[in-house]
Amino acid sequence: MPRVILCLMDSVGIGGAPDAEAFGDTGANTVGHIAEACAAGDGDREGLRSGSLRVPNLDAMGLGAAVNLSVGQTPPGLTTTPKGGRFGVGREVSKGKDTPSGHWEIAGVPVPFEWGYFPKTEPTFPDELVNEMLTRAGLEGILGNKHASGTTIIAELGEEHIRTGKPICYTSIDSVFQIAAHEEHFGLQRLYDLCEIAFELTEPLKIGRVIARPFVGENPETFKRTGNRRDFAIPPPEPTLLDRASGAGHQVYAVGKISDIYAGRGVTHKIKASGLMSLFNATLDAMEMAADGALIFTNFVDFDSEFGHRRDVPGYADALEQFDGRLPELISRMRDDDLLVVTADHGNDPTWEGTDHTREQVPILVFSPALAPGEIGIRNSFADIGESIAHWLGLGAGQHGRSFL
Repeated sequence: MPRVILCLMDSVGIGGAPDAEAFGDTGANTVGHIAEACAAGDGDREGLRSGSLRVPNLDAMGLGAAVNLSVGQTPPGLTTTPKGGRFGVGREVSKGKDTPSGHWEIAGVPVPFEWGYFPKTEPTFPDELVNEMLTRAGLEGILGNKHASGTTIIAELGEEHIRTGKPICYTSIDSVFQIAAHEEHFGLQRLYDLCEIAFELTEPLKIGRVIARPFVGENPETFKRTGNRRDFAIPPPEPTLLDRASGAGHQVYAVGKISDIYAGRGVTHKIKASGLMSLFNATLDAMEMAADGALIFTNFVDFDSEFGHRRDVPGYADALEQFDGRLPELISRMRDDDLLVVTADHGNDPTWEGTDHTREQVPILVFSPALAPGEIGIRNSFADIGESIAHWLGLGAGQHGRSFL
């Protein structure tokens, strides 16, 4: 019985979203601009990488061809001649450019409502929300209370947090309420408990996620976020591919933050991992354990969190090359009827202004020893990905999307 390995390269967009102008992202192209920067020497970093972007395995699956299909231009170092599998472009119909919207739609459930967002003011959070959270948690106050980059605000306020015991609360352009706190001085479980309170208070506002951002260290030079992040998320409004698969008796392996994104629904095996290579190793481990008919779903978050939001072109390019270098290892472990799907949930162009996601189309790269190569075109919904996976696993058709297999 076939299995599916779904690798989501978080934020690896390929430009060209028709509604990008509405998001202020006209012209954004994560892969294309990284490749152009590398070709121009702007992707070099001593001791890390240099020269043109080198992703031969992704290109063989159709990455260059997908970018060309998306924007009509092939990035430097890539080609339009894939060597196997099927390639195409995914176009999102959900109204956000955030993590839940992209993931839910990929799993067959476009987001039917507008998310709530916090304004770009200081302070940014409503007084009644903050006061109720403080009362219920027994805290004296919070720090931050603004839009900010997570690593930057921890460096800015981490020492004051340790001294006062006040958690660092911040948001971004996404529908999110984030709380950073020191694992030892504040306590990890205490942080989780605080986030549960915040989630209860923000859910009526349609805030998609409350994220616990634990860190360690004693000063800005040593502060470092840990792998104990936890997302408290609004559940999808209807059954996703994960629910449908597990409900039919299939194993569903959620690697990385996948379980949190779907509020744990439809997950039979949750595997924690932090860091690009650890996530890849965990995916390979899941392949070893997975029974016939299993779905293995991994979010490779580092592209987004470590390099996209930080506007780090060399780091992003290096991460793409590292991921690419492991693909032959994964493909060599596939059974004859296994299906590999490599895609993304949105863009996060590291050459773009600001620090936020970019509204982009995404690559859809599909490979199986049992699948003839070809082009699947531009798909009008990410839900086509979920429906194609459902078809491969022998599940019934869902309400949204259409299989390209």
